[in-house]
Amino acid sequence: MERKRVAVLISGRGSNMTSLIAAAKDPNYPAEIAIVISNRADAAGLASAKAAGIATAVVDHAGKHREVFEQALQHVLDAHRAEIVCLAGFMRLLTPPFVNHWQGRMINIHPALLPAFKGLHTHEHALTAGVKIHGATVHFVVAEMDSGPIIAQGAVPVLESDTAETLAARVLTVEHQIYPLALKLVAEGRVNIVDGCCHIADAMPAGANLLVPAIDC
Repeated sequence: MERKRVAVLISGRGSNMTSLIAAAKDPNYPAEIAIVISNRADAAGLASAKAAGIATAVVDHAGKHREVFEQALQHVLDAHRAEIVCLAGFMRLLTPPFVNHWQGRMINIHPALLPAFKGLHTHEHALTAGVKIHGATVHFVVAEMDSGPIIAQGAVPVLESDTAETLAARVLTVEHQIYPLALKLVAEGRVNIVDGCCHIADAMPAGANLLVPAIDC
């Protein structure tokens, strides 16, 4: 089996990166983590990646125009022959030309059940809104933030006693489940985008906390 080469982009501790690295240790997993790239030299996730034997690189965004930063980023991606890009807590907005270059090959994880609660502070917004179900979404990246076709979602109940911190911790557990699943589906070529929605070939039954998009959106 030829495994897809994946680049993971981080800005901080990279807990979702760690879940992808762990999944890719299985020789039957259809993707390998070829490089971890951060826009911050002090990102804690770089040390975790190095400890796992993964190549790392820093492409500092400070003082650079976005186009110049992205040119440097693309150079590293090309040098490591990346085929899929996974954003894992990467705290930079990417320009439409860069996103379009990676269309259908760049995915992101967002700590909310999109299309609800786009952007930052999702757990606080969920609590303020009084929703009873919250969760996480893996989606393809498009030019509009947090708006791409949904690959997989995972849900958790919102408890009366929840704070933003306790809710975030419970959602993070789901994130670590659905991101490796979504990458697997993409790497296997089982995800097709039709009319802005993801169709999953041979979709598996949804588990208790894992919600995989059905054929109809």
